[in-house]
Amino acid sequence: MPFILLTIVGFAVVILGANFLVKSACSLAKRLGISELVIGLTVVAFGTSLPELFVNITASIKGDTGIALGNILGSNIANIFLILGVSGIIFPLAVTKGTVWKEIPLSLLAAILVGILANDYFIDGNSYSVLSRIDGLVLLSFFIIFLFYSASITGDVPGIAEQIPAKQESVVRISILMVVGFFGLILGSRLVVSGATSIAEALGVSQNLIGLTIVAVGTSLPELATSAVAAYKKNPDIAIGNVVGSNIFNIFFILGVSSVIRPIPFEAGSNLDVGMVIVGSLLLFLYMFTGKKRVLDRWESIGFLVLYVCYICFLVFSR
Repeated sequence: MPFILLTIVGFAVVILGANFLVKSACSLAKRLGISELVIGLTVVAFGTSLPELFVNITASIKGDTGIALGNILGSNIANIFLILGVSGIIFPLAVTKGTVWKEIPLSLLAAILVGILANDYFIDGNSYSVLSRIDGLVLLSFFIIFLFYSASITGDVPGIAEQIPAKQESVVRISILMVVGFFGLILGSRLVVSGATSIAEALGVSQNLIGLTIVAVGTSLPELATSAVAAYKKNPDIAIGNVVGSNIFNIFFILGVSSVIRPIPFEAGSNLDVGMVIVGSLLLFLYMFTGKKRVLDRWESIGFLVLYVCYICFLVFSR
């Protein structure tokens, strides 16, 4: 079917565009004398979430809010259960004390906050629920706090330098890469949203289901590649930090921006998806105290993958 090909091409263009933009941004930052640690924790970490960002902006502008919400919740679920599952099987993921006590709880807080902000009919007794523009501003406020936290991190993060392009690019090449990457993200995201909408219409399912599955997994491919390679190279800090940081970025920034652009209706059924994000973050925190302390063991990673398969099967057969 043409729209399936359209969606695949869209994902490829989005990922290539994100790669070009991250490379150019890293080169520019190095030219400006910014440290590798700061570049790795900001440009590279946020760069893996660029596909989600541009797909969500496009979906919000077009009014396809089901895809926008499903993409973020589905991406966060895939990040924990699928990506950490795969990465932890490749190599057990040891986690720093700061990640256990600060970043993982912050990702859990982000998921809980979405559940509170979105459930207007439970809290205010309204006839419908929506992530309003005010809710979006609240999420963006938390994102600013997260940025200050990231900027305050000092010291060495093993493997961070490997994520940064070593080649020093010229100003002209940096400019070209930025332009190509930016327009690639715009074009690719439009193709993804158009293709995903067509798939939903052809199958007679909701946009939210397509966002939770096809779109979410497609936009999570950069995180999967980054974490799997980091695990293979025995850089667990990068593997797990990439996922946790992406989950925080997705909710506080991307969902915040999306709901500011256009309020996002929230149906009661989406509480299951928010619940899965909460359960995943809580399990990840609890796993830090089972088996080897502050290590995501292989058996725990296998458990994540089994839960993800069960969740996807439930979505497909129930919605």
